[in-house]
This record gives sequence, structure tokens and C-alpha cells, in this order.
Amino acid sequence: MKTLCMDSSHKHLVIVLIEDNDIKAYAEEQCWKKQSESLFPTLISLMDSCKWKADDLDQIVITDGPGSYTGVRIAMTVAKVLATRKQIPLYCISSLQLLAGIKEKVFALMDARSNRAYCAFYENGKLVKDEMILNLDEIKELLSSYDGCIVGDYGLLEDEDNYPDLAKNFKDLLPFANVVDNIHTLTPRYLKEQEAYKSV
Repeated sequence: MKTLCMDSSHKHLVIVLIEDNDIKAYAEEQCWKKQSESLFPTLISLMDSCKWKADDLDQIVITDGPGSYTGVRIAMTVAKVLATRKQIPLYCISSLQLLAGIKEKVFALMDARSNRAYCAFYENGKLVKDEMILNLDEIKELLSSYDGCIVGDYGLLEDEDNYPDLAKNFKDLLPFANVVDNIHTLTPRYLKEQEAYKSV
């Protein structure tokens, strides 16, 4: 089973090639607002390194949001074209879920600009509460007595960013991915506060 995983929702471009349960090749690079320029060269390079062709793919997994208004669409568009052409399953996970991975207790946050962040609590790969858009003061108050791990743009809270191994997280989260029933109607999954995306 050959799986292509992609995330372009935030500052990182993440592409992972997984065969059965082994990561064969991956790229994680910061290329904020340049994912569209980097995705194809990086994908081709990784596929070549594994001697994979597009026709070898059995399934594709992407993040469907939240994240950059344009960024979420980049990997999604490529995935939709490949999955439709090859007639293979397409699966989605949350961008915040990718940050969280399958840690026992974790809070994931991602910069939403304008002093806000997308955030959510996860436990063992599963969402505990609804994903949210909160201002940074609200997040600080929310985390004042939190004793779990914090991942993502932790630097927003006057600390250091804490990015996990996103390639490994993609692999670990494969069982949690949701199949897309109709690829043609798939759109980025935005949170209710739509204005938050227009500034990204």
C-alpha cells in the first residue's frame, strides 16, 4: 500500500511517502506563502528517490484545514487531481490534528494572524473539544492550569515554537483519516469565524 501525504496549510510544506507502515521519504520545509512553488519539485524529487510513479499510488491523505486561506487549497487541489485521475481514495485529517499527533494529552495551536490562533485539545489522536479561533489572551487563560503538551506556534505565547515530527504524525494518524466520499465537492474545512481566514 503506497500512500502520499501532503500538508500545505501553514508555514510548513510537508510531503510524506509511506509504503505499508514505513516512511520511505519525506520533506518538511518552511516555505511560508511559497508552498505552490515548492510542492511539485519536492514531490517529484521524493517520488524519484523512491522510484515511485503517480500510477503507483494507492491512496492520498491531506489536511483539510484550518489554516491559510490559500495554503489549504494547494495540497488539496493537487490531491484531488491525482485521486480523480488514478481513481484512488482520498482521505483528510485536520491541520491541528497533524500537529497534535497521537500524544496522550496535547494542545495544538496555529497562528491565525491578528493576535489570534486556531487551536484544539487532542487526546491520543482524537479531538476532545471543538476546534477554535481564540485571541492570544484567551488562549493564555485557557492554558493557565493545563498540564499537557503544547505543540505548534507556541512562540505566540512568548515561548519557543514546538513543532513535532510531522512525517511521523502523518504515519501515526493514518487510521484516523476520514475518507472523502465525493472528491469533486471537497472544499477546505474552515472554522465558523470566516474573517480569520481573509487576513491570512
